[in-house]
Amino acid sequence: MTRLHTLAALLSLSMATLAASVNAAEPAAPADAWPGTQVGQAVPATPSVPPELVRNLANFDDLDFRVYTNQQWQDLHKTHSPDVIVHWPDGHTTQGIQKHIDDLKYMWTFAPDNRIREHSVRFGTADAQWTAVVGWLEGTFTQPMVLADGKVIPPTGKAYRIPMATIGHWNKDGIMFEEYLFWDNAEFMRQIGLSH
Repeated sequence: MTRLHTLAALLSLSMATLAASVNAAEPAAPADAWPGTQVGQAVPATPSVPPELVRNLANFDDLDFRVYTNQQWQDLHKTHSPDVIVHWPDGHTTQGIQKHIDDLKYMWTFAPDNRIREHSVRFGTADAQWTAVVGWLEGTFTQPMVLADGKVIPPTGKAYRIPMATIGHWNKDGIMFEEYLFWDNAEFMRQIGLSH
């Protein structure tokens, strides 16, 4: 199966899982197989999930809840390869862990309280090569936003809470070498008061 077919299958499974939870239909796996997680809570026991997948999902929780939220960039190498490829919501792609860190840091320049505290959906493939998490990206636009062209947008003081999803492609050592990031930039701009 090609990477594109694998990603398409995983995204289809993600949408099917979300639809099932919204419609309260019978889940495809036991109800406790894919529990959500939150900051400050222990990673739930998931005996029906392969240990490598449990490890990768737990590492992803740590990545978002501790490393990303607290800007502990010195620990990003624990989940990302040095030459990681990252696909961003606006369609651009970057390569390399330092470029990824530099891009991530930008969020805190205008929203010092930027954070992810919850993964309401988290699952993956039985071989642990792919994981998918859905959570909430939150923060408040309280500092000037400096655009790439040097234009400065004054803060509006408005908070944002937008759904985000991340698809991770992992090697056998439990390190991501490719990451797909998804969120709605138009909704983000609306919530922080920069569009209607």
